[in-house]
Amino acid sequence: MGHVVNSDRQYRLLRQRLDGTLTGAPDSPVLDKILRLLFSPADAEFARCLPGQPTQLGKLSRRLDVPPDQLLEKLSDMAERGLVLDFEHGGQRYFAMAPLVLGFFEFTFMRTREDMPMAELARLFDRYMDEDDRFGRSAFRGETQLGRSLVREEALAESDHCEVLDWQRASYLIRNATALGVSLCACRHKAGHLGKACESPVECCLSLNFAAESLVRNRMARRLTPDEAMEVLGRCKEAGLAQIGDNVQRKPTYICNCCGCCCEMMHAIKDLAIDNAIVTSNWIAEIDTLQCTGCGKCAKACPIDAIKVVEQDGQRRENGEEPRKHAQLDAELCLGCGVCFSACKFTALSMRPRSRRVVTPETIFDRAVSMAIERGKLADLIFDDPTRLSRRALARIARVLERSPVFKAAMAIKPLRSAFLKRIVHEGKRRAGRLGDVFQ
Repeated sequence: MGHVVNSDRQYRLLRQRLDGTLTGAPDSPVLDKILRLLFSPADAEFARCLPGQPTQLGKLSRRLDVPPDQLLEKLSDMAERGLVLDFEHGGQRYFAMAPLVLGFFEFTFMRTREDMPMAELARLFDRYMDEDDRFGRSAFRGETQLGRSLVREEALAESDHCEVLDWQRASYLIRNATALGVSLCACRHKAGHLGKACESPVECCLSLNFAAESLVRNRMARRLTPDEAMEVLGRCKEAGLAQIGDNVQRKPTYICNCCGCCCEMMHAIKDLAIDNAIVTSNWIAEIDTLQCTGCGKCAKACPIDAIKVVEQDGQRRENGEEPRKHAQLDAELCLGCGVCFSACKFTALSMRPRSRRVVTPETIFDRAVSMAIERGKLADLIFDDPTRLSRRALARIARVLERSPVFKAAMAIKPLRSAFLKRIVHEGKRRAGRLGDVFQ
């Protein structure tokens, strides 16, 4: 890749590349400090030249003009340090630039590390992600999100079980995964370095399918059997954690077990009022106010504070001394996770199907295109090769077009948007070649 002459420039260009990813990376002196701790100047120069979409090693070797053996050694080292994405399929290795989220933030804190200043990184990530709202508003902009709530199957009535599709069941996702792994919860681990973590389990982040293979290979996860993964899930449910899964129907990559005090996605809901930072399940809590005693256990258990205890007007207890209380749900906030159901001991809570069904992208390709359209980053997704001048010129033209009123108006028309999305998804799968089979 050549000698790094101007390191400031390399970090600036890497930051610009990261900001072009679907969840973005708004400029900040804090982010610059994070990048300088994680990436050497040579790493920064190298990483910014990688495509954002997984690309086969041989193609990368020709594109970057680096011998395959030398390139594999460099990429494998950076993947083990959590700085690039690494996949294997059909005996071939594929690599891509790691974004900030579902990328090097998680990879930094998914394990204990002696080679990095973890406490300092925790402070910096906390400042960047929580104290400044620009990152949250970039990461969770639009309707399509990275994570979706999984309803607790035990919270559903027998009559509702026939309505639960396989990809909506955490148990099905685990039992049918091609590989499974468990890592430290990045959010809770980060909070631990700041002295702010709760007492919930830390080794509880489940990875699935090709993502599990990659994380295990790079020593970021411990391989599990399906029974062991189900035990992790059970312990997390007992601890009152909510299950947040990959927002796709096919080949999901993770199931997080989240608390309201540490989870970055839930912080976006609670602190930034980004109500849709996590896509809801197809169920919603329902409270029987006649059965409810107002004990407040469901309100305490709700990870996003969607339940509160209120006084019931006009009704008093039999002794006439104090108002009757009951739980009240904010239906606009409810994730449909079912944690409140497990907390209620008076059968006052149930889960019912939502009147409007939630749309979940079928594959990672589908999700990426939807997110790109919503975030004005379609050009970055399509013209993904930062090393080719022709691609950069076309990307600039495409950015102008996608931000134009005509394009925005066209994408507001559902049939046009659907046809456009399908075409882009088809092209993305074609370009991914054999690796496209992994994402379907």
